[in-house]
Amino acid sequence: MSCFSFTATRDWCYRSIFTKSGLRSTITDLGDGTVIHCWVPKTRKESKPNLLLIHGFGANALWQWGDLIPYLVPYFNVYVPDLLFFGDSYTTRPERTESFQAQCVMRVMEAKSVKKMSLIGLSYGGFVGYSMAAQFKEAIERVVICGAGVCLEEKDLEKGLFKVSHIEDAASILLPQTPEKLRELLSYTFYKPPRGLPSCLLNDFIQVMCTEFVEERKDLIRAIPKDRKLSELPTIPQPTLIIWGDQDKVFPVELAHRLKRHLGEEAQLVIISNAGHTFIIEKPKETFKYLKSFLIDN
Repeated sequence: MSCFSFTATRDWCYRSIFTKSGLRSTITDLGDGTVIHCWVPKTRKESKPNLLLIHGFGANALWQWGDLIPYLVPYFNVYVPDLLFFGDSYTTRPERTESFQAQCVMRVMEAKSVKKMSLIGLSYGGFVGYSMAAQFKEAIERVVICGAGVCLEEKDLEKGLFKVSHIEDAASILLPQTPEKLRELLSYTFYKPPRGLPSCLLNDFIQVMCTEFVEERKDLIRAIPKDRKLSELPTIPQPTLIIWGDQDKVFPVELAHRLKRHLGEEAQLVIISNAGHTFIIEKPKETFKYLKSFLIDN
């Protein structure tokens, strides 16, 4: 006998939050074998600035941004895409880099007639957002990087900066296919991971969230460190806020300081205490306080 699907029910709740917050679901066919799903404002208000939210690995965009959406929609026209191979977004093209993801997201924003925007990139989404800021300098006004190790280098894996020393180990944790691997993922991402979760519940989450496009997502992970060198990472000109949990076990806080040094005076760094990689879920109010100060009050 199978469990009641808590994951599907929670997904419905987040979908309801997005809808009640004035967002609607859209599909954009880019015409080259690439289709992108994106939540967009039902009614865009020209008096509000535009804000793009780019999710990371793990649960879908609904889960990752659901706690922050109600805080943000009073101030912004909010856009929330599913990256390629997440949600209802996919491509038949072979590219797997964050640069290609960035180009696809930008094409969607252009299709929605959004010419200027700020963005928040969470974890893998921070890699994509950073690439957008580097490629489309005129369109991106302000950048928030949340726990995204864009300054990592390929050699960091071998040198022991991370808990895992091989990219395939990282992929098996980030794309859990068993309850044991999902528990391991939770232990990496949360400062205080939830305890005592039954395997039934974890299996339900895996079935709903982690079984589609597994190989394609592994390719996305493999592409991140490949030939990556800090000396070849462009600096971005936009005012940038870097937010990190001080207990982040996915991307160690050293990478936050490395990014601040790389960007120099244009960047602000905020470290949230007693928070892990998922600080947006663990401390949404504190996170919003910093976002508001940087994106709204400036």
